[in-house]
Parts: sequence; structure tokens; C-alpha cells
Amino acid sequence: MANINLLPWREKRRKELQRQFAVMAAGSAIFSAFVVLYVHIHISGLITVQDNRNSYLDNEIKVVEKDIEEIKNLENDKTNLLARMRIIQQLQSARPEIVHLFYEAAATLPEGVYLKKVARSGAGLQIEGVAESNANVSAYMRSLDESEWLTKPSLDVIDSSKKEYIGLSWFNLKAQQTRPKSEQDSTDSATSNRKTVKK
Repeated sequence: MANINLLPWREKRRKELQRQFAVMAAGSAIFSAFVVLYVHIHISGLITVQDNRNSYLDNEIKVVEKDIEEIKNLENDKTNLLARMRIIQQLQSARPEIVHLFYEAAATLPEGVYLKKVARSGAGLQIEGVAESNANVSAYMRSLDESEWLTKPSLDVIDSSKKEYIGLSWFNLKAQQTRPKSEQDSTDSATSNRKTVKK
């Protein structure tokens, strides 16, 4: 029987298998490296896109915040202007009241009554004067009550014993300044007309 030595063939086969394994391992490593590189590049691209979106949103948010701040400033300016307009309207409507107050203060005085001081606080009046008698003070209060521009007279003090007013009655009373209904209607009409024009 022939003696066949299989060792060289097995060694050759083993080396071939080792070479194939090395090639496959190298191929797998290269493929894995390419996959990792692709994933890295892809994720980096996504991150860059998201960063660009975030930057765009941040810029838009800043623009919107600036617009909101401008709107708030405009609202404050509008509120201030409306407040000033209301004050101006109140002053314009109250301007003739002083004239009427002086006129009524003189027109309502009966004979024998003399005013020493008239103080005004808002619509309230504090009136100080002297009269020849208590009846004159009563007549003055009735005259105030009948006035269209003065109302609600209320006597605080009447004193006939003051040394500086011998034979006279010193008095202190309160009253309210009011406006006739016709004047209120005309003011309300003018105010509504202004509002209509604004709209």
C-alpha cells in the first residue's frame, strides 16, 4: 500500500483558511469603519441642521420679543395719552364752572349777608361770612338751594357773640357745586361725539 503524506496539504489548507479569515476580518473591519463613519457623518449633519433650526428659532423669538416689547410700549403710550385726554376733557368741561361759581356766589346773596371766604375742594364749598341776622342766613341758604349751580347748603356754625362782629351773626356753612342737567347733557353729547370720531 502506498504511503501518502497529507501534512503539506493540511498545512496549505490551514493557511488558506487563515488567509480567508484575515481577509474577511479585514473586510468586516473596513465595512464597520465605513458604517461608523457614515453614521457619524449623518448624525453630525442632523445635529448641524437642528442647530441651524434652533438658531433660526432663537432669532425669530428675539424678533417676536422685540415686537412684544414695542407693543407694550405702545399700549403704555396709549394709556398715558387716554389719561391725558380725559384730564383735558375734564378741565375743559370744568372751565365754565368757576365762572358760574363766582356768578352764583354773588347772585345768591340776599341783602344783609356778606361773604368773607369761599374755599373749594372738589365739588364741595366751604363758605364763611357774616349776616345782619339769622333770618338773613336762612334766606341765603334758601337762595343757594334754589340755584342751578349750587346745592345742598348745610349750616355748620352760626355765632352772634363774636367781638369783631358786634351786632352781626358770623356763620360757616357747606354747599355743593353742581351742574344743571342741560349742561350735563351737552357735555355727555360732546364726549360721545369725540368717541365716535375716534372710532
